Amino acid sequence: MPFVDTHTHLYREYYPEDFEAVVQRAINAGVTRMILAGVDSKTPAQMQEAVELFPDNMFTLVGLHPEEVKADYEAELERVQAQLSDRNVIGVGEIGLDYYWDRTFEKEQEEVFYRQLCWARDLQLPLSLHIRSAYSEAIGILQRFKPGELKAVLHCFSGGIQEAEWAVKRGFAIGVGGIVTFKNSKLQELLPKVGLENIVLETDAPYLAPVPHRGKRNESAYIPLVAQKIADIFQVSVATVENQTTENAHRIFDKLPL
Repeated sequence: MPFVDTHTHLYREYYPEDFEAVVQRAINAGVTRMILAGVDSKTPAQMQEAVELFPDNMFTLVGLHPEEVKADYEAELERVQAQLSDRNVIGVGEIGLDYYWDRTFEKEQEEVFYRQLCWARDLQLPLSLHIRSAYSEAIGILQRFKPGELKAVLHCFSGGIQEAEWAVKRGFAIGVGGIVTFKNSKLQELLPKVGLENIVLETDAPYLAPVPHRGKRNESAYIPLVAQKIADIFQVSVATVENQTTENAHRIFDKLPL
């Protein structure tokens, strides 16, 4: 099975000089499915070029990122919702709560999060969830939905074992990227308790590049480096990680072509 990058921002805005080459490197590395995460209503226009150039490899999510929730959130939500009808959209994201830097729009973030979760439920679309410094609040909102109503990946997972176990019981997957390769990453101890069957691979490119590229621009081509680290943690082959995480990705993102 080919690799799936379940969360990337691989479009020309971040790779203005070598976009096509960056995508081709990913494909050459066996990463043949890349899911582009939305941030606001302007993101889909930027992602469209990627989909047109690489229609067999690029797939899109639509969502309003919590850090983009401002005073005009109602108008922005309307624009985002209208984009859900695009045939290339395979999910809702990245959405969630982020109280790390600023809690000015805390209540608005919670309202926006809940409404987008309702869209996902009603349209039967999977989710890419961004949760930072707000796990208890996010879980409280997610618990308004019945088990099985939502399918989701906890993107760039930064919670502890309790949050991971809760997510897995809900059928959610844990998104693992370059952070797992960092020397003191808590993920190295947490993942064996989560189980390989509950993990999907991601890059969050151009951010959070894995070792040995830490601190530099990330690319979807670096997914095999993340897979190798996970293989080392579980003491299995990279092929085993590739096959299992790809199967997991298709379980969550069921509109993603095989």
